[in-house]
Amino acid sequence: MILLVTGGSGSGKSAYAESRCMELKMQKMLYVATMEPFGEEGERRIARHRKLREGKGFETLECYTHLEEAAIPAGAVVLLECLSNLAANEMYSDDGRKDDVVGAVMEGIHHLAGKAEHLVIVTNNVFSDGISYDDSTKEYQRCLARVNAQTAALADEMVEVVAGIPIRVK
Repeated sequence: MILLVTGGSGSGKSAYAESRCMELKMQKMLYVATMEPFGEEGERRIARHRKLREGKGFETLECYTHLEEAAIPAGAVVLLECLSNLAANEMYSDDGRKDDVVGAVMEGIHHLAGKAEHLVIVTNNVFSDGISYDDSTKEYQRCLARVNAQTAALADEMVEVVAGIPIRVK
């Protein structure tokens, strides 16, 4: 089963994704963290997520780029958090694949889906704030939109979390 969870910043999508993983009651749960720790704000966000996961049985694997190389135990529940960070890393990091961000991210998702018993993927809705961005950010948004659309097509289920309320889309 592949589940895609989307929502805006602070919507509760991470908590929802974690709870869905825990409902599956699998022996092995792997949290694939994609946020590179840049600066104090990044460190705070990572610490907050680690605290929220504490005691839930997740093993954490940090994977900022090249998701297709991640060592995934067969039969596990895998929570990928999140596509927006992964796409940004592939686009802007020194070891990212800037020429094919969408292909790189999708290759990684297919890799995870081929190994995991269940795959829960979190992504962000970064498209509706009404702000006009520079060309580089617009290109990032276009890449993430394509990744989100391809992942949604691949998913068995899709949920948008709005103000902590999960709304089933697919």
